[in-house]
Amino acid sequence: MPDKSAKKKNHPVLEWIIAIAVAVLLAFSIRMFIFEPYVVDGDSMDPTLQNSEKLFVNKIIHYIGKFDRGDIVIINGEDNKEHYVKRIIGLPGDTVEVTNDVLYVNGKETKEPYLDERKREAEESGFQLTNDFEEVKVPAGKYFVMGDNRQVSMDSRTGLGLIETDRVIGKSEFVMLPLNKIRATN
Repeated sequence: MPDKSAKKKNHPVLEWIIAIAVAVLLAFSIRMFIFEPYVVDGDSMDPTLQNSEKLFVNKIIHYIGKFDRGDIVIINGEDNKEHYVKRIIGLPGDTVEVTNDVLYVNGKETKEPYLDERKREAEESGFQLTNDFEEVKVPAGKYFVMGDNRQVSMDSRTGLGLIETDRVIGKSEFVMLPLNKIRATN
């Protein structure tokens, strides 16, 4: 008489299929909702970020909606096919302007240490790194962004306009490739 207390064993192939399916689902979920790699395309964030560097992007912060002035973020293009890497300069409710290569946020001079070397080079060459623009009021639900390479960056001043909060995918945490250039980005 057969032992009814013995458990039926699953087929080993079925167990592997289930394990692989769970792993794929987990990897997809992590990439979709937690973090994702992005590649820098172009020179708009030079010298902070170089063309072709791969970034580790924290996507959890997108769901929390807590970005800070100075954060480097990934922005969805309006067509959802292109992505842009920019720095948040103005938060909702801020006023932003540049006069004589000095950034003013809410009427106060704002230091940009990530631009110090570039500003020195610009001054030595007799030009401004960031062209003047009049005060811009950042409405609720939007951000004012700029690239660090101000002479070539398409950003809130030119082309991109003010960025809706739902277009900000996440915050760059560090450069992960190439391996010899691993470093924090914020």
